[in-house]
Amino acid sequence: MIVPDKASAYRALQSRDARFDGQIFVGVKSTGIYCRPVCPARTAKFENCTFYSSAAAAQEAGYRPCLRCRPETAPQLAAWQGTSSTVSRALALIEEGALDGEEQTVETLAEKLGVGERQLRRLFLQHLGASPIAVAQTRRVLFAKQLIHDTDLPMTEVALASGFSSLRRFNEVFHNLFKRPPSALRRRSSVVATEAGTMLRLRYRPPYDWDAMLRFLEARAIPGVEVVANRVYHRVIELDGELGAIAVKHLAKRESLCVTIQFPSVKALPAIVHRVRRQFDLNVDIGTIDEHLSRDAQLGPFVARRPGLRAPGGWDGFELAIRAVLGQQISVVAARRLAGKLVELHGKALPSGAGMHPALTHAFPSAKHLQKASSLGLGMPAARLETLRSVTRAAAKSPEIFQSASSMEQAIASLKAIPGIGEWTAQYIALRALREVDAFPASDIGLLRGAKKVTGDVLTAKQLHTRAETWRPWRAYAAQHLWAADGDSE
Repeated sequence: MIVPDKASAYRALQSRDARFDGQIFVGVKSTGIYCRPVCPARTAKFENCTFYSSAAAAQEAGYRPCLRCRPETAPQLAAWQGTSSTVSRALALIEEGALDGEEQTVETLAEKLGVGERQLRRLFLQHLGASPIAVAQTRRVLFAKQLIHDTDLPMTEVALASGFSSLRRFNEVFHNLFKRPPSALRRRSSVVATEAGTMLRLRYRPPYDWDAMLRFLEARAIPGVEVVANRVYHRVIELDGELGAIAVKHLAKRESLCVTIQFPSVKALPAIVHRVRRQFDLNVDIGTIDEHLSRDAQLGPFVARRPGLRAPGGWDGFELAIRAVLGQQISVVAARRLAGKLVELHGKALPSGAGMHPALTHAFPSAKHLQKASSLGLGMPAARLETLRSVTRAAAKSPEIFQSASSMEQAIASLKAIPGIGEWTAQYIALRALREVDAFPASDIGLLRGAKKVTGDVLTAKQLHTRAETWRPWRAYAAQHLWAADGDSE
């Protein structure tokens, strides 16, 4: 979609205003290249510039990515530019590879979202200026370009990792775009060699409260699966039965996170990167959220105290749901201890030398594995044990239950249909696993304590739910500020 206010967009380009990075892309007619507004190249003439709201729209219009400002490294904010939650959910599924295989079509994508194929195409053109297929193609090209620039992976592996069906198709696309083979784009001086795995930088829109993120994750780190050490987050990952590990650290001066991925299959790289971005909440326009929440006279001072506070996500929906059930009516420390015992008894052991930290020993057990276990071996009330069983059966039968649904209301309803899952647990899973930005577990004891500090009043869950109406559509971030106000406890 072409940005309507060309004059304002051009002023942002002239001043190289970083606030618009990821929000607009400029196509330059005289060169056939599209750039970020922070591109160091000489500013093109006004009449030669066309501004687009997404990289996909610029590429669909016939422009190729700039080799200097590298559009693939821009903050990913496209899902926040429109008002369509359907488009946002579709973008998340595309990031997970929903349109990469031959059997993955726009029709199947639309079915997952509960809309018609024609309506989905119309929404994409309205909000992004490009079709779903064009968006998926742009994602593949830009991810491949990042792998070429930042890693020493062979071109065959780059093609597989970025979702191309064949090396021939990969070469054709790059030759059409750049008039040269993919290997010609690699600058050896820019490649960071590491024996630990593939290292990539993931940009975000500042500010970013990394200390708060680490505190949150460290307090809930499952022994054997996760560990925070020397300001770096490590965890074991499992995808399609294969095990690996990631390490995530903050590069404040580069406004990005550096993720090191150790995994046997390069095809899994896009899915891993997507999960990291979701877990560390990198795709949000945090400035817009903070500005909105700051308008609340009582909450505003707490937002000002913690600029860039994110809503941490979960690596895996099933894992997060089990952790939520374990945490029902007990402390974070006690829930963490139970999760560690569950992993010790039922988790898949990580092969020797496969982890990047010695504390990483097991992957979190899968739903299918737990469903077959005769006993979980946890000393818990019978009702909560049965809830764990119910969650396990639901996940084994329909894994997509812990993925984004067509709406938050439908997601909450599906979760509450699981025996033992009430409003608090459903809202918490929606907030952290489904990444619903308006989820709000109002009955949470930590939120109620935090609300007392913010408002000065003792509120009931119903009163807090009513009070939170002014924080829509970003109640999840208001919840994070309330938890922070309570001393970062749940």
